[in-house]
Amino acid sequence: MRRRLGRGVVLSYAAALFLPGPGLWLRRTHSLSLGASGHLSLTTAPLLLSLVLFSAGLQVPVRALGTLLRCPIPLLAGLVLHLAIPLLAIPVVAFLLRRTPDTDGGSGLVTAMILIVAMPVAAGATVWTGKGVGDQPTMVGLVLASTLLSPLTIPLVTSALVPLLGGGYADALTRALHAGNGGFALVGVVLPCTVGIVCRLALPSPRLRRVLGVGVPVALVGSFLLTYVNACGALGSFLAHPRPLLLAAALAVAASVCLLSFTVGRGAARLLGLDAPAASSLTLACGMNNSSASAVLITTTLPDKPHLLLPVLAYGLLQKTAAGRVVRGQRLRVPDSHPTAHAS
Repeated sequence: MRRRLGRGVVLSYAAALFLPGPGLWLRRTHSLSLGASGHLSLTTAPLLLSLVLFSAGLQVPVRALGTLLRCPIPLLAGLVLHLAIPLLAIPVVAFLLRRTPDTDGGSGLVTAMILIVAMPVAAGATVWTGKGVGDQPTMVGLVLASTLLSPLTIPLVTSALVPLLGGGYADALTRALHAGNGGFALVGVVLPCTVGIVCRLALPSPRLRRVLGVGVPVALVGSFLLTYVNACGALGSFLAHPRPLLLAAALAVAASVCLLSFTVGRGAARLLGLDAPAASSLTLACGMNNSSASAVLITTTLPDKPHLLLPVLAYGLLQKTAAGRVVRGQRLRVPDSHPTAHAS
């Protein structure tokens, strides 16, 4: 399954296109009766995201991060670029979309892209790092640091970019980020990842291996199911009210931001003179954002705007395609290496 992540995503999109019924049902809020205590409201997408992030935390080799203290430059560069790339890319996209005939000046697409690039580095980037003989401690450090800092960085980045929005999207984005008293990043992203890390540190080795043996495959299935559920929301709305120009614009915007992010990462790695493994990890970290978290945030806080999921889904697929190219290039440069499988 790890070797076929890209194909799994494509199959999830295809299932959403041809069999959307179950996904649309899963997107709805369901009530679990607690007897005399009342009922508990459950939403599938946040639960699946928590499962994926818990599994990611469970697989973080925390003790291996000590090597970063000897060479922290890739980690620091990755964190700085993670904040800088949105501030570089989104204003350019907003300027270009303002010149289109869209009634809101492309603010919907810009809103979706802000929610993508403001999210922490995707946990799945560690899988691609392992495939490409990259610097795994650096990548794990970037995923972990960007996730733990996300309650601060997400509001910081979005607040800086909100003035670019019009047509009511600025208010919608502000409401989305303050949903649950501003706790999405803390409760929805940081908490499950942290719980996974704590469990890894607390569990004895034999029990940890058993938990990983069950938890990792379940989380991978959960990741594909989450992609399917999110795709059902976007594609269902698109099929009900086809907007080919919106789809084309979403693909173009997502491709532009994705290409720029990977290019900036590669350029920064060359400028810093990093070795090939560290350069690969920095490039992947710059281009791979947690698009699943973006989709869940849109689904739960902006349910009346399912079209915002189109660029999110496009970016999710494009970043995996770009990551595959980075991995293949790294393998060609290090032909005699034998990469090991690492956690997502």
